[in-house]
Amino acid sequence: MSEPAPAPQTTVSEPAATLRVCALYPDLMNIYADRGNLLLLRRRCEWRGIGFELVPVGLGEELGRAGEECDLFYIGGGQDRDQKLCALDLAQVKRDGIHAAVARGAALLAVCGGYQLLGHSYELGEETLPGVGLVDLETVRSDGPRLIGNVAIEVDLGDGPRVLAGFENHGGRTHLGPGEQPLGRVLRGHGNDGRSGFEGVRRGNVIGTYLHGPLLPKNAWLADWLIARALGRDEPLEPLDDTFESAAHVEARRAAGA
Repeated sequence: MSEPAPAPQTTVSEPAATLRVCALYPDLMNIYADRGNLLLLRRRCEWRGIGFELVPVGLGEELGRAGEECDLFYIGGGQDRDQKLCALDLAQVKRDGIHAAVARGAALLAVCGGYQLLGHSYELGEETLPGVGLVDLETVRSDGPRLIGNVAIEVDLGDGPRVLAGFENHGGRTHLGPGEQPLGRVLRGHGNDGRSGFEGVRRGNVIGTYLHGPLLPKNAWLADWLIARALGRDEPLEPLDDTFESAAHVEARRAAGA
């Protein structure tokens, strides 16, 4: 009598990685095409077979599990009234959770108004808004003209100089503390204060910038850097066909004159 045929072997594949993104105040801090940044992150994950979860956290809500589990935090720009509400909430409700998340290695991208809230304070005339204190910077509303226009900066996030291009529109002047590293050097535009020649801030996985319009669809390589850092990957992500993304980047640089 012949031996029974062996049962077929079933291979159980490891579940694909999932990028968990916490969007802070998405109903208030969203006036600079911020949804475009979140959408691009989702698409670039999906095109690579990486899962994507978006967790919105609004006013009065503790970070809770999002603070413990999310890999990337995002906060965009808003009107003055909405920014005031969010500043108080960040300082009083979410500060400890955000600090703990960044300390464990989570990435954070803050754009325009969100960038201004990363530091110690934002002075609006006689009123001072508290910051979340992740980096050493202060912002002061200037009596001078708003800093508006297309902008290009040179950055180096560890793989050589690259160019970020976008649009800026801010009345605040942001001043970095002596130990802080700017995100980049201004090639065209105003940057943090229109005088220093620098734009944004970078500390580890934390990036703050005035560039929007939106930022990531014009600079898809930065989206990939954020995804990789948030997931703790040392190797570059699988390349994609970035024909349209590259064209958008070139056009943004052309508009800035870079």
